[in-house]
Amino acid sequence: MRYIRYAILAILAVLLISVSLANRGLVELRLVPEAVSELIGYNQVVSLPLFVVVLGGVAVGLIIGFIWEWLREHKHRRVASVKAREVNKLEREVTRLKGKQAEGKDEILAILDEAV
Repeated sequence: MRYIRYAILAILAVLLISVSLANRGLVELRLVPEAVSELIGYNQVVSLPLFVVVLGGVAVGLIIGFIWEWLREHKHRRVASVKAREVNKLEREVTRLKGKQAEGKDEILAILDEAV
């Protein structure tokens, strides 16, 4: 299974490298359209290779998606945390009650009750 994963990662790497080499041309990225930049007097232009723009867009999309899912699943993690604390509390209570139940008994019988 490990070799299949490495093969898939190698194929993906070759594809990304070939796309990057095929799209090395420079493109201009503008913060705002030209007409708006003339009105406000602010014109920010950056020239980057096309593959950087495409792969950067994919990376930013993945990061936004991961953050979105993390925030969306917050309530589920909170409920799981509350349930885990409740389970720990109940386990401590069961242990305490078993200890009380075995106070007046013989040690051997108490050990046998704990095993069950």
